[in-house]
Amino acid sequence: MAGDVTKKSGPQGFPRKEAQGLRFTTPFSIGAWSLVSTAAIRQWMGTLDYRVEFGDPEVDPVHPRFRGGKIYVFWHENILMPLYLRGHSNISMLLSRHADANILDRVARMMGFGIVRGSTFRGGSAALRELAERAAVSSLTITPDGPRGPRRRLAAGCVFLASTLGIPIVVMGFGYDRPWRFGTWDRFAMPRPWSRARGLVSRAIAVPPELDRDGIESYRQGIESLLTHLSDAAEGWAVLGARRPGQQAVRKERSRVAFRTAAEPGDPGVSLADELARHGLSPADPRVAA
Repeated sequence: MAGDVTKKSGPQGFPRKEAQGLRFTTPFSIGAWSLVSTAAIRQWMGTLDYRVEFGDPEVDPVHPRFRGGKIYVFWHENILMPLYLRGHSNISMLLSRHADANILDRVARMMGFGIVRGSTFRGGSAALRELAERAAVSSLTITPDGPRGPRRRLAAGCVFLASTLGIPIVVMGFGYDRPWRFGTWDRFAMPRPWSRARGLVSRAIAVPPELDRDGIESYRQGIESLLTHLSDAAEGWAVLGARRPGQQAVRKERSRVAFRTAAEPGDPGVSLADELARHGLSPADPRVAA
């Protein structure tokens, strides 16, 4: 079983020593801790053995035939794997305006991600405008259960965004071989050095334009079901270490194509029903038609 790290951590998964009264609130402390965290992530995550199975390899921004922006979604607890592997790939990350996200903001920027602060719903009109501008020339990534949970409960913002901006969603499940876990709301996963890290990535999924509230909820349920399934399967794969037919080794890599091709027309994506069926899942709502 995965070990639990019992010391308190901030909602973004970085340790916080409240017992000593240490709070990273000043520009100097945020900057210093961000530098330390970035260096530690690069060294620590560089020891892992990475394997990924793609439903369509062309959704990977480093693939030579990558075209068109995507919205990449994964659970907050597994942020270290994409943060390490796909920096400098023309991807912007949506983060909360809360002060607890300040360190992650700095770390993600140093790792090569663009940052948008805000929400797609509550008080998020400015963020939505910025996301629309970024989406015209880049991909986006969202942890749809962040920044405060509940754990593995998908918020509807990514579906709303995909429907509004006309961008397909790519669902990514990640897992590590018996990671240590912090005592945070998301049970933040810290992989053991030199252990296995595995990912299962969906095809691009089309979300219909101008979905009403019921339509957004139907797609929210379907995406949540798929993300949970892929995450559980990736964790099982990491523990067992068995070979999967479509697996490929991946490494930390900067994109050579995404900066010029994200603005080009890309694959509009498959239907959510088709992608669910590919994994033996059924839509909770029959209106999510193939």
